Amino acid sequence: MSKLVQGYEVVIGFETHAQLSTQSKIFSRAPTAFGAEANTQACAVDMALPGTLPVMNVGAVERAIEFGLAVNSHVAERSIFARKNYFYPDLPKGYQISQFEIPVVQGGEVSFFLQEGKETVRKTVRLVRAHLEEDAGKSLHEDSSLGLASGARGGQSGIDLNRAGTPLLEIVTEPDIRSSDEAVAYAKELHKIVTWIGICDGNMQEGSFRCDANVSVRKPGAPLGTRREIKNLNSFKFMQQAIDFEVRWQIEQIEDGHAIEQATVLFDPDTGETRAMRTKEDAADYRYFPDPDLPPLVIDRAWVDRVKSEMAELPRVMAERFVRDYALPEYDATTLTQSKAMAAYFEATAKACGQPKLASNWIMGEVSRRLNAADVGFDNLPVSSAQLGALIQRIQDSTISNNAAKDVFDALWQNATAVSDNGKALAEVDALIDAKGLKQMNDTGALEAIIDEVLAANPKNVEEFKAGNAKALNGLVGPIMKASKGKANPAQVNALLMKKLGS
Repeated sequence: MSKLVQGYEVVIGFETHAQLSTQSKIFSRAPTAFGAEANTQACAVDMALPGTLPVMNVGAVERAIEFGLAVNSHVAERSIFARKNYFYPDLPKGYQISQFEIPVVQGGEVSFFLQEGKETVRKTVRLVRAHLEEDAGKSLHEDSSLGLASGARGGQSGIDLNRAGTPLLEIVTEPDIRSSDEAVAYAKELHKIVTWIGICDGNMQEGSFRCDANVSVRKPGAPLGTRREIKNLNSFKFMQQAIDFEVRWQIEQIEDGHAIEQATVLFDPDTGETRAMRTKEDAADYRYFPDPDLPPLVIDRAWVDRVKSEMAELPRVMAERFVRDYALPEYDATTLTQSKAMAAYFEATAKACGQPKLASNWIMGEVSRRLNAADVGFDNLPVSSAQLGALIQRIQDSTISNNAAKDVFDALWQNATAVSDNGKALAEVDALIDAKGLKQMNDTGALEAIIDEVLAANPKNVEEFKAGNAKALNGLVGPIMKASKGKANPAQVNALLMKKLGS
């Protein structure tokens, strides 16, 4: 059951433009490097000057094949390029080469986990297609050097055609998403997939991964509402803010008796609002027809099989392996495969300590918390997998408690030695435990003496526990841990308490 907003169901479909990681453009040899001086990376082919012909970039096709394999899509044996006709200043040739009726990637799905209340729920978004196309140029307005060129007055704009012809893979979903939370989770998962397989660098600020959200609302069971497309969302934070605002705006309009008009809208991060840019075109408005300069794109199965054989282990395949080989819950396995670096760190830690579930808990918990606070990734983690593995070993053999281990981890983090040898890492961890006096009390006789004193000093708690109040035990455990200066083994404390209380 979808979560309702003021009695309305939210319906969202996504279109994502992933810039493919080729060195040259999709139909020309012009480079695609970001940040070049305006109009230095556009050639005659990109502008369709008379006498030029587009030539397909094989690398772009291979990246489309990789994506199709990564999301369980059908890679079409034959697909068609079409001209999408529209006028815009940054598209001097008057059309964009894209794919319409027969795209190269058909179907597929993207699955992810989402926290709903206290439950972790698996969601799946169906893909309609992914098609190859070229990017347009970019309009530069009065705040740009081109817009304020020599002799130009305020209010003028310039055109940078560096992006014209840049290879894109447009990934289109079914309208399966039902909240901004789901939208962000889907976008993050898609971002993970395209960066993992290396077909896109995923840089949202540079425009390499641009998301458009088609948002509508309806009463449950009613036909789909009129959608408005929020263009070029370039951060996950803005994505959530834009969708939430758009949903509230549409509901207010409907409640006030106004009809929603199909439109393309932009999100203003400064105001937190969406605003209409233009009416939304339908496919018929673009007058699609097959590009006469490009033959059908033919992909035989041998090509697909070769690309498949050369691909690295996919995140969903690796997650399945983590469940199978390390007996991890599906949620853990999916979380640990958010990036190659994270997955590699987990696997090395698990092998170092032989405790994959403990390794998973630490990596998803304390390690991730510290990385987020420091704004660094697993590639720059100051604590090696060998060191974390050694620490987990000492938790497992009851040398230290889990809480005490956090003090040791902090010291490892601060030292930033990143010892990779397992034996040396264990010696370092043991030295830190000794130096900080964190060894757990394993002397049963001494612990029993402390417990006896606490029981004698807290008769009320003893009586309440024996009367059936299980929470009264907490009033005994706390003083015992305090008396032992935190060195008592909690599991041992509980076992001895239960024995002495006759439970």
